[in-house]
Amino acid sequence: MHNVDCIVVGAGVIGLATARALALTGHEVVVLEAEAGIGTHASSRNSEVIHAGIYYPPGSQKAMLCHAGQQKLYGYCRDKAISYKRLGKLILAVSADEVNILQQYRARAIENGLQDLIWLDRDQVSDLEPEVKCTSALLSPSTGIVDTHAFMVSLQADIEASGGAVICRSPVCGIDVADAGFMVRVTGDEEHIVSTRLLVNAAGLWAPTVAAAINALDQQLIPVHRFAKGHYYRLSGQAPFHRLIYPIAGAAGLGIHLTLDLAGQGRFGPDVQWVETLDYDFDNTRKAEFVDAIRRYYPGLDESLLTEAYTGIRPKLCGPAEPAADFLIQGPGQHGIGGLVNLYGIESPGLTSALAIADRVTAVLSTG
Repeated sequence: MHNVDCIVVGAGVIGLATARALALTGHEVVVLEAEAGIGTHASSRNSEVIHAGIYYPPGSQKAMLCHAGQQKLYGYCRDKAISYKRLGKLILAVSADEVNILQQYRARAIENGLQDLIWLDRDQVSDLEPEVKCTSALLSPSTGIVDTHAFMVSLQADIEASGGAVICRSPVCGIDVADAGFMVRVTGDEEHIVSTRLLVNAAGLWAPTVAAAINALDQQLIPVHRFAKGHYYRLSGQAPFHRLIYPIAGAAGLGIHLTLDLAGQGRFGPDVQWVETLDYDFDNTRKAEFVDAIRRYYPGLDESLLTEAYTGIRPKLCGPAEPAADFLIQGPGQHGIGGLVNLYGIESPGLTSALAIADRVTAVLSTG
């Protein structure tokens, strides 16, 4: 039997950020991670973009936490010397019938507190990005990219410097609610039971599975996660772009867009493929779909330069043809169990929002 003050399940970027925030407020924190290392799933299989909060409904968790999280993330990267670039992003209206959608984006972004968006016409876009074809565009100067792995390693270092620990190869197999908190059964080389006063379920793709292992939790409160798999193609050579290039968003994602890594190499993705099981196999038959989508705004694409990069899977609370869902942060006020927070559907802009989500969870636990 081991006793700690707080357990965070999941060592992705959300779990690490949350554990750090709790550790900095004086809690003894242990992070339990099922895999052999930190951030091996959604946290390391994304576009590494620092978003500005343009698309999300005003007042939503995504809008508020993205806006607050962006400022926190830029500040953290400066303080910790983590590599990032504030490149800016162009959101394109490729045809005249998309201009109205772009105008809606601008109005929504202003409601969300963004004051720096710039409307550009075709010629202005061409001056900035000669390879881009569009009718008009929105420029978001505050959008950027970050070294996600370095960010997570730094979060782990902060946790450990505050007396906490990140323990990998420690899957959680059962959680009993006790009078003074929780009894967490952990498997690995051998089974352990850890008692804790506070518990945060930040297991990402497996958050509903971890929640289902809590014996006293009303199972009807556990949402169904849908899995949206996305493929990314790498553009060989130096990309002919200086900014991130986004088309109008699709029904379940932000469209097949162009992002840049810190070395300037381009990658396109993700698409959306609804899957029932979790695997990261690459389906190269989807390349034609990518080529068609990319050539709408980058007609000079040489498809022979597109090579397989990687895939990622997003935990969604909505399915095909359903409206986009918000982050779901369930605390004692929702499920009635003191000291417990479950995090569901933390997809994009989860990376950008991580430090703000961490503050939110800390506040919920301090009052609940």
